Amino acid sequence: MTYLETVEYLYNSAPLFQNIGAGAYKEGLSNTEELDKHFKHPHKKYKTIHIAGTNGKGSVSHTIAAILQCAGYKVGLYTSPHLIDFRERIRVNGKMIPEERVITFVEEKKAFFEPLHPSFFELTTALAFKYFEEENVDIAVIETGLGGRLDCTNIIDPIMSVITNISFDHVQFLGSTLTAIAHEKAGIIKQNTPVVIGETSSNPDIRNVFATKAKETNSPIVFADELPRKTIETQLKGYCQEKNTQTIHTAIEVLRKIQDKESSSLVLNISDEAIEEGFLHVCELTGLMGRWQIISKQPLTICDTGHNTAGWMYLSKQLDATPGILHIVIGMVGDKDVRKVISLLPKRAKFYFTQAKVKRAMPVEEFASIAKDCGLNGSIHHTVMQAYQTAKNNASIEDTIFVGGSTFVVADFLEAVAFSV
Repeated sequence: MTYLETVEYLYNSAPLFQNIGAGAYKEGLSNTEELDKHFKHPHKKYKTIHIAGTNGKGSVSHTIAAILQCAGYKVGLYTSPHLIDFRERIRVNGKMIPEERVITFVEEKKAFFEPLHPSFFELTTALAFKYFEEENVDIAVIETGLGGRLDCTNIIDPIMSVITNISFDHVQFLGSTLTAIAHEKAGIIKQNTPVVIGETSSNPDIRNVFATKAKETNSPIVFADELPRKTIETQLKGYCQEKNTQTIHTAIEVLRKIQDKESSSLVLNISDEAIEEGFLHVCELTGLMGRWQIISKQPLTICDTGHNTAGWMYLSKQLDATPGILHIVIGMVGDKDVRKVISLLPKRAKFYFTQAKVKRAMPVEEFASIAKDCGLNGSIHHTVMQAYQTAKNNASIEDTIFVGGSTFVVADFLEAVAFSV
């Protein structure tokens, strides 16, 4: 099998959530546990950090990984979804898993896993955990896929858990209230394991969910937004990164204090210089893309994967501060709260409605119709590139073009133009 054939096999034989949504979701950990047993529990061979949350967990995961790399550790990083290449999900010191390792895994192990009918994410998680073992990583930063309690990454025994924030997303799986969603995310809090919570100050009920779970598990808990504000120069320039930065700083301070249970020595040594370098060079160190990513300066062209109401509360404010006429290329998936997002969009913008290539994408005509009902008008384009090219043709060099609304709109955009404009 070639690499492309192997990835296509994975997409077709194991349901892929980013393509089809709910049909790919499998509740429970039975398949994960079977895969883990078969591979002899590889995640027990190295230290792990577990990260969950509604928004920001990708930025937090990548930045913590970057800091640990700068501190001299060999670091595995497992995140999702990918934007251009499947291998973005699995990295060691920022380098994607080689194509041949993906091919070998599938060819050698499909006779075992095919009868299980695992989901794409279950299979990818098994591949990541095994690859990190084979690469002898010192530590792996593991981002949950969806939720926490029943997420297939939740078999690990981390040295620290991080929950960035709680807002509405994937309510069909995680619950229709913020406290219900918080209960699911709190499922990554492990016995006697420190946990850092990024944001709860605006909702005492959410704070109580985490505090109660931490007490039940005898886990030291730190609420980052209740500590003095930390400031540091970071490569990530989105407004949302201010709170992410506070979460990361707090998590690193907790890591610096964790002692080995047997030797009583520090588990990790992280210098101030490593922290500064990790923040300043996170994209180069880990391959992070799509977070207020500037593609061009004339006209200013930006893409961002913010895709729900919590993300757009920041994006709208930041876009309002951009120069010239604002041109927004936007599409969404059908399982998001589209009307609430539309209500947050900057009213001064010109809109170019579109849809990504994935099956979950809301048809552009439907999206444009909902937007019109909400008082926004724009042109309709059946591909992201058509929408972007029209926006680019209409924009002067003093204007701003923004591409987003869905992670998959950004993926289509980056695949086509990010490295050629």
